Amino acid sequence: MRKTIFKKMEAQGLIANYNRLRKNLPPKLPERVYMVDESFREGIKAPTVFLTYVEKLKLAKMMDETGIAVINIGFPGLTEEEKRAVKRIVNESFEKSTLTASAGANKAHVDACLEVGMKEINIEAPFNGLNLQYRLKITKQEARRRIVESIEYAKKHGLKVNFVLSDGSRTTLEDIIEVFEAAVAAGATKLSLADTVGFLRPLATRYLISHVRDDLSDAVKKNVPLSIHCHNDFGLATANTLAAVEEGVTYVHTTVVGFGERAGLAPFEEVATALELLYNIDTGVDLERIYRLAQLAEKSFALPIQFHKPIVGDNTFTHEVDEHVEGTLSHPLMFEPFPPEIVGRETSLFVGRNTGQTLLQSLLEKASIRASPRQIDEILRHIKGPQENLDKGEAQMAFYQVKKLLKDLQKGLAMPEFWRLVEQVTRQKPKFPEPKDKAEKTLQEN
Repeated sequence: MRKTIFKKMEAQGLIANYNRLRKNLPPKLPERVYMVDESFREGIKAPTVFLTYVEKLKLAKMMDETGIAVINIGFPGLTEEEKRAVKRIVNESFEKSTLTASAGANKAHVDACLEVGMKEINIEAPFNGLNLQYRLKITKQEARRRIVESIEYAKKHGLKVNFVLSDGSRTTLEDIIEVFEAAVAAGATKLSLADTVGFLRPLATRYLISHVRDDLSDAVKKNVPLSIHCHNDFGLATANTLAAVEEGVTYVHTTVVGFGERAGLAPFEEVATALELLYNIDTGVDLERIYRLAQLAEKSFALPIQFHKPIVGDNTFTHEVDEHVEGTLSHPLMFEPFPPEIVGRETSLFVGRNTGQTLLQSLLEKASIRASPRQIDEILRHIKGPQENLDKGEAQMAFYQVKKLLKDLQKGLAMPEFWRLVEQVTRQKPKFPEPKDKAEKTLQEN
């Protein structure tokens, strides 16, 4: 259905589809793109999120049914609890999805992945001056050594290794090429560039990916696929992910509904639907399951989906009947970009405050109902009355109570609370060294 509906409309001369013009089709556009889900790695970093094992398993199973190619099921080296949860999921059976897990560039994290029975892992590490100086406090040579040794160690123990360059979007091109070539020489079979703070814009993404691809050695270009991991701090994660695909990237990292730390990652449902419908690229995803997956994620994460969220929001295919939207009754594409059934949704029309008397009369006539002006006025009063009489203040109070409840679900402590707890338990007041710069001072104060 989704492969033919737009072509049929074009053939009938009813719409123009600029997405299919040859000039608008990037020459490096791949025929197949593989969806990589990071919900269990990135999604659970959202402050109010905690997933039980049962919730993780249900989500993973539905991701598998939906056709997501790769599921990152966690970071076993983070805690013993995380290790146990990952191990239990590894022992489950999956039909369509490959499982992977994250590890830092060190032996202990790789060992944790081996202990839980992983076959494939992502080794994540930064390689720019900011991270090396302020986070890891090591030299570039030391960082490269750790990356190479951890990949070699993992390969030696039978693991398939994907290398993820953290903060790759703020790393110089020369350094990206250097660490990517070193990673592949050590045994990495896939290379991923992470826009860790969502700093790129689409044209910058295309520039960076194209130059990375062009500057890599021929052997790497030919045999090692590229992957992209975009955060959504500027609301550009979907656009940047699609821009990377236009430059030939074949593995894209997303999370369900875009859940994740700060502003989250590229939303799975947006990227998958755009690739299928706007680019005509096969993702292996059963789009009809997208909405159910989003609903399950909303319930499990205890984070409400925005009403106006593209693809899966409550309002996306909902229209208040007026003179314009009445056209939806004559053809579903009149005011919708694609039939909602494609993603497991349906069009919903409602009569509300903006439905005028003339249109109401028209609706009744189409249903062979004859109503007097007095009866139409009464119908309109019943429609508008509940909204006009609604106590908005009471609704707002309930809204803020829900927000407070969600904040109360937060498992961690804000830094001031953490230091108060430390002082209470140790009976020692924290004493910090004199901060070297404003960043350190802010970290201490917060």
